[in-house]
Amino acid sequence: MIFLRSALYMTFLVVTIIPYAVCCVLWAPLPLTWRYRLTLGWPALALWGARWILGIRYQARGTEHLPDGPAIILSKHQSAWETLYFAVKLPRDVVFVYKKELHHVPFFGWSLALLSMIPVNRAKGREAFEQVVRIGSQRLQEGRWPVLFPEGTRVAPGEIGRYKQGGTMLACKTGVPVIPVAHNAGERWPRNAFIKTPGLVTVSYGPPLDPANYNSVTLNNAVRDWIEAEMRVLNPERYADAKPSGGQRASSHS
Repeated sequence: MIFLRSALYMTFLVVTIIPYAVCCVLWAPLPLTWRYRLTLGWPALALWGARWILGIRYQARGTEHLPDGPAIILSKHQSAWETLYFAVKLPRDVVFVYKKELHHVPFFGWSLALLSMIPVNRAKGREAFEQVVRIGSQRLQEGRWPVLFPEGTRVAPGEIGRYKQGGTMLACKTGVPVIPVAHNAGERWPRNAFIKTPGLVTVSYGPPLDPANYNSVTLNNAVRDWIEAEMRVLNPERYADAKPSGGQRASSHS
C-alpha cells in the first residue's frame, strides 16, 4: 500500500510540474510578485498531494516567533518536504539559496530560474558566501525572507552536519534577526527515498536571534545549539543524550 501511494504521488508530481513549468515560461513577462504567486501554486499542490496521497500531515510550533518584518530563516534540512512547506506557509515571499546548476534541470529548474532567488556557485568557496550576502541583502530589501539550510545538504534523522556561516554572515551584515527552525520531515520523507510514509511532521520555530548580540561565528553556534536541542525534543529516540520532555503545544496544524 505504501509503495502504491508513493508511486501515485511521484506520478502526480511529474504530471503537474510539466504544465506548470510551461506556464512559468509563458508568464515570465509579468512582474515578479505576480510570477511568484502564480508559481507558488505548484508547491502548494505538491504539499496538498503529500497530505492526501501520502498521508503526511503537519503541525507548527512557535509561529508566534515569526516577526512582522524582515527575517532570515535558518532551518534543519532532512528532505524536499520542507522546501515545499516554507514556500507555501511562511508569511512572506521566500528566497532559497541553492546551487546554480539546478537551473539546468528540465521544467523544475527553468521555473526556479525565473523567481530571482539566490543561486550560488558552490565551487567558488568563499565567493559563494559573498554571493549569499550580496544577493541576500538585495532580496531582504525587496521584502522577501531568505531561507537557508546551514548544513548545506540533507541529513538523515538523528545526524548533524557542519553548520556553515552563510546565513549568519548575512544576518550580521544586514542586522536582520534569525529564526532557527527544527523539524522532523525526514522521518516521513527520507532523503533520496522513493518510499514515503504517512504520519505527522512537526515544524518548530525558535525565538528570534538578534545579530547585534553576536558575531557570525557565535550566532552560527547559537542557531546550531537551538536547532539540535529542539531536534532532541521532537525525536528523542534518535539521540542517546536526549532528555525526557513533555513537549510543546502545537500552534497550528493541517
